[in-house]
Amino acid sequence: MDDHTRRAERLFIPAIFITSLGNNIQVIAASLLLVRTEKTMLAVGWLFIAVAIPQAVLSPFFGRLADRFDRRRLWFGCDLASAVAALALPLGVAAGGPRHFVIYGANFALAAVSALFVPASAALIKERVRGSELRRFNANYEIAMQTGMLLSASVGGFAVQWLGAMPLFVFNAGTFLASAACVFAMGRGPSGSVRVVTADAVPRSTAVPARTGRLILLYAQSSIVVTVFNALLPIFVIAELHRGSGILGVVDALGGLGFLLAAAAYRVISPRTEDLPIALAGFFLTGIVLVLQPQFGTLGLVPGVLVGAWVLGQARIASRALLLTSVPSREVGRVFGLANAYGLAGTVVVMLGVSAVTDHSDSRYGFASLAVITTVFTALVLVTSLLTFHRERRVLPQLTVPAEQTPTA
Repeated sequence: MDDHTRRAERLFIPAIFITSLGNNIQVIAASLLLVRTEKTMLAVGWLFIAVAIPQAVLSPFFGRLADRFDRRRLWFGCDLASAVAALALPLGVAAGGPRHFVIYGANFALAAVSALFVPASAALIKERVRGSELRRFNANYEIAMQTGMLLSASVGGFAVQWLGAMPLFVFNAGTFLASAACVFAMGRGPSGSVRVVTADAVPRSTAVPARTGRLILLYAQSSIVVTVFNALLPIFVIAELHRGSGILGVVDALGGLGFLLAAAAYRVISPRTEDLPIALAGFFLTGIVLVLQPQFGTLGLVPGVLVGAWVLGQARIASRALLLTSVPSREVGRVFGLANAYGLAGTVVVMLGVSAVTDHSDSRYGFASLAVITTVFTALVLVTSLLTFHRERRVLPQLTVPAEQTPTA
């Protein structure tokens, strides 16, 4: 079992890195095409909404599928389907199809596949990675993902400026095939691993315990912040600061570097601190940075993005670790499917609100609106967690009273 586990752990990292690299190059290229033609936050916002809607609708159902079928086969199939959808974009444009329709359609299809990929990949990780190594692996997972984002930001930004967007869409299709090769090389799971869960073993109710529900919402918040920030950034850099896509690539690269530093910091902090305080502190600090970073133009954006990614990255890693370690393997797909759905449904609502604020003022108020939303939400999670902890402390002494003792009136 150790050989299978170690091989899977080694192959997960390049598969995650490759997928992250291709996905983010695709998003950068598609966003820049829309910004150059529309020059509004809402145009980019609709791209992210087109990505969010199918995942929000399909993720709960697909999460249950990930708990019933072989997770490795599901991941492999998702990669192949994504490669086809990624290739459809440049082929559709080359064939003379309406550019906006082709961009939205291809990204919609990729998002639909991603609705299955997210819970299936999380469930496969839970299945193949040893429980004692989950927190450490979670930091490595973030390092691989953010390294892919880091390279995609710098390579994608400059490549769009020099080569145009279409070659990058073809490159994205190739990354999915490379990820599929890594997953195929993992081989079948060892005997005794949870590969397929019978339908009877999967909870029929979509209800989750209150604590798990809070953790789902906390983790989903990180997706909301990252997605809305990525939609705000090209408007701020290109439409308001009048900088080129190369500058956008540099700023995105600094964000990726901040997430890498966050993963390194988490590996140092996590042995000494629980994940919940790390997550809450990270989200609170993220709100502060979101307000400050656009106030000083490019000069303030550079350190702001680096510091913001550093604190948000730690919150993101900690909240994901909380979710992975708090649920049994047979329910991971369902729980991460719900987390993906809640995060993306929240993204649609927040994106529309922040887009309206930004288009009627400027992106500084958009960043501030996002900061207020994440701060209020984090405060609610903190308050409910403290209330739950207080109730449990009051109930615990009553549960531990010896049977022969009777409490006095």
